[in-house]
Amino acid sequence: MPNVRGLKAADIMHKGAETISSSATVADALQKMQKLKVSSLVVERRNKDDAYGILTKTDIVTKVVEAGPKRKNLSKVKVFEIMSKPLVTVPPGLAIKYCIRLMKKSGVTRVPVFDGKQIVGILSMTDVFNHS
Repeated sequence: MPNVRGLKAADIMHKGAETISSSATVADALQKMQKLKVSSLVVERRNKDDAYGILTKTDIVTKVVEAGPKRKNLSKVKVFEIMSKPLVTVPPGLAIKYCIRLMKKSGVTRVPVFDGKQIVGILSMTDVFNHS
């Protein structure tokens, strides 16, 4: 495990999170990812009781691009059709070692940091390794 003793999610996360509407097209999402140079977008909640979702480039490739004969047009597929939801999140004060365990157990490489009211950042395994 990387040497991140004493660090918490808020210490190494990327502050803020790029978002997209669940009703946007996958083509719009991909264009936004390329423009912002990010590999994921948090999918906005429809209301305060709804769960957040996430859309990653991997989702786009595996669920749309590599769909073989069932491949759909990126401009016709909506984000909500292929996003992952509900989202695995961590609180800002969670120790990095527990964030790593949660990501490994959940099979994800990034988790939004949620302060109980809003998403305040994104923590990725790359962030962890860059701080070790």
